[in-house]
Amino acid sequence: MKIFLTRLNACGFFAAAGFWSLVALYLIALCADLLIPYPYDLQMRDRAFHPPIRIHIMEKGQVRIPFVYQSTLIDPVGKKYQEDTSQRYPIRLFAQGVERKMFGFWKTDRYLFGVSEPAGIHLLGTDMYGRDIFSRIVCGGRISLSISLIGVILSFSFGMLTGGISGYFGGVIDQIMMRATEILMVFPSFYLMLSLRAIFPLSLSSVQIYLLIVVILSFIGWAGLARIIRGMVLSIREEEYVLAARSVGVSHWRILFFHILPNTFSYAITAVTLAVPGYIVGEAALSLLGIGIQEPYPSWGNILASTVGNLRILSDAPWMLLPGLAIFFVLVNFNLLGDALRSVFDPKNW
Repeated sequence: MKIFLTRLNACGFFAAAGFWSLVALYLIALCADLLIPYPYDLQMRDRAFHPPIRIHIMEKGQVRIPFVYQSTLIDPVGKKYQEDTSQRYPIRLFAQGVERKMFGFWKTDRYLFGVSEPAGIHLLGTDMYGRDIFSRIVCGGRISLSISLIGVILSFSFGMLTGGISGYFGGVIDQIMMRATEILMVFPSFYLMLSLRAIFPLSLSSVQIYLLIVVILSFIGWAGLARIIRGMVLSIREEEYVLAARSVGVSHWRILFFHILPNTFSYAITAVTLAVPGYIVGEAALSLLGIGIQEPYPSWGNILASTVGNLRILSDAPWMLLPGLAIFFVLVNFNLLGDALRSVFDPKNW
């Protein structure tokens, strides 16, 4: 690990920044229940389309503990709010709020930060139902990021196994496996994804949809890797150390799993990093079309879905597009990391 981080830092500032940014994002998603100021499904109808709250530290020329003012709705049609400066509400750590389940089983009414009612602390505003956008983006990241991680692990494991078996054994096995991958690669991945999702009913629970999306994204993502791994295995199986292992009676499966496939990891790790953004976009696309993760569970895709076809939201509540910025930020960092890993695992640099 130390060697990896050293070489990653040697690739430049952007490579290291991409790596540590992704580490931070996954930690935030993992600890989402600890960080959000409101439950992701809590509806506060009197705060619909509330703009991002202003945090103050100055009052009458004096520095104060960070605080907010209560916002009053002055235009119900245009959703215009005005701050009531007659009383300030300090931002408190471990503030008390609505009881919720943390990590799905532990009930608590304490939040990392918050303010006393009737004020609210909406760092990124609220949606049409008054749900806190910051809380939904953080919790939605847990779904969007985990789907990409689990999906890419499944698809790349299957792709490496298929490509390894096909390239090592050759013959009829190679022909059958490669023709199957070519058939799968003929279909455009986006339309294949939609077709596979359309096979299943729309009445599935959110957990079932989550698992279904993982399976679909894994199914359509392994074929390209399998062909490349096959080509690498065809070359590696003729190396002297492989021939030596055969001559002393090592089994074919042991040779494949312990001598050949590990030598493809340098390419596979880089390919995995560059493929993760595709899984995030795939989940977002399904949710955006209304056939992915269903309300009230948040994902970056279904938060964006609420803005589709509604020009008023785009003009009056632009903070609803922030999940798109989160997706963009993740994609950029994964691509920066992928480019760095390509250099880190390049045999010429070792």
